[in-house]
Amino acid sequence: MKRTLLCLAMGLTPLLAHAGCEDNFQKWTAQLHPGRTLDTDHAVCKVWPANEALTIAALPLPQKSSNDDTGTDDLEVLVADTASGTVIAHQFQKSAISYDAIRLESIALDTARYQLAPGNRAFGVRLSYEGSSRVSPYEATALSLYTIEGQRLRAVLDNLTVSQSSGDWDGNCAGTFNDTTRTLDIGAPGKEGFATLKIAEKSVDRVNKPAGNDCAENQKPPKRANITLEYRNGKYGVPNGMQYSN
Repeated sequence: MKRTLLCLAMGLTPLLAHAGCEDNFQKWTAQLHPGRTLDTDHAVCKVWPANEALTIAALPLPQKSSNDDTGTDDLEVLVADTASGTVIAHQFQKSAISYDAIRLESIALDTARYQLAPGNRAFGVRLSYEGSSRVSPYEATALSLYTIEGQRLRAVLDNLTVSQSSGDWDGNCAGTFNDTTRTLDIGAPGKEGFATLKIAEKSVDRVNKPAGNDCAENQKPPKRANITLEYRNGKYGVPNGMQYSN
């Protein structure tokens, strides 16, 4: 299982403060979940470019029955004071990540300008997965958005699949494949004061067939769709088929 620790600097963040954010991983784990083991290879943190006084982090916590190949992880998402490392707000998500034939590849923090309401800016956590089958390839990335409310975080968007690639082929040439991507933009304010989310979807199907000694690819015209997600009852509802499920 490929494991890579990500802690990337952005903008003009003070280098010393950012370089050391991962030094708080064990401190945060011991404070919030005494006795739990942290998957340090997938844990991520970064200073929030929107407010460099704050650092955001996502900490995967394997459940007892998990190993490198199969299992379930809980996920702790937190915001801490950059200078001291003190946790300001957090949210614990039980059984947030499952892996077997499809495994967790990486976790990334998304600090794009998700201005959902005046004075309310969200940040994102992207979970990327990869399948282990050569003849049935699969990759997917799911995005969740969080806002800070006092001493807690609230997930306002849950596991929107923003990219997915899949296929079935004979291992040589013949097969069918699909690539779907979704980009997110901030729309006009809705009834509850939160902006709508504009989703632009693009889906491409490909068919490969042997052609003599070559492999011919036939790519069909892209299918496009535009979807608007409304904020209702404290969250953005994700339609069936667009929400990633472990």
